Amino acid sequence: MLIRSWDRGDEAEWRAWLAEGRDFGLLAANGGPGRGPVLVPTHFLLDAGHGEILLHLAAPNPLLAAVRDDPEVTLAVTDDYAFAPGHWRGEPGTPTSYYASVHFHATAEIVEDAAGKAEILNRQLAHFQPETPQTRVVPGEGEFGRLLPGLRGLRLTVREVRAKFKFDDKKPPAEQYALADRLAARGLGLDAGTRAQLLRRNARRAPRP
Repeated sequence: MLIRSWDRGDEAEWRAWLAEGRDFGLLAANGGPGRGPVLVPTHFLLDAGHGEILLHLAAPNPLLAAVRDDPEVTLAVTDDYAFAPGHWRGEPGTPTSYYASVHFHATAEIVEDAAGKAEILNRQLAHFQPETPQTRVVPGEGEFGRLLPGLRGLRLTVREVRAKFKFDDKKPPAEQYALADRLAARGLGLDAGTRAQLLRRNARRAPRP
């Protein structure tokens, strides 16, 4: 992912953006010679304090075979995207895409033992389903325990985080705010979220004229 100096997101920014409820991404592993990457859309649990990401997959998932061959993976989270027509942006009338994207480059470890898998699942349940604290996975017990052999845990140790917030920050603030007004007027798809990010980014540069 190309990140220009004006698009770069700092750690506090990407952490806050993800904490708003963005815990679903695209996990990519190398597919080996002659094959493309293996991609899996998945929910995940970020433990930023420990520099790790936890998730689980069904045992037959082809990504697991790819990880056994090469444990280096990337998890990408992308949201708040919109197309900006060229006539919105002034001369020379070049259209562009606005988006926010955070990429975690990590080393994956497959967790196969029952206790380790149960720990990952219980941490995910506590995060995604806090309203049911009684729902927990115990190896060999209950329906979840019986399903456990068909799952594999993944523990990603994060090596690098690259964050991009592409919202025309290189333009003068007044022009960017005019673009935010155009997004509000169009009001399609993810325009509202895109507009919020554009305004947030540019509020740090100058007050609205």
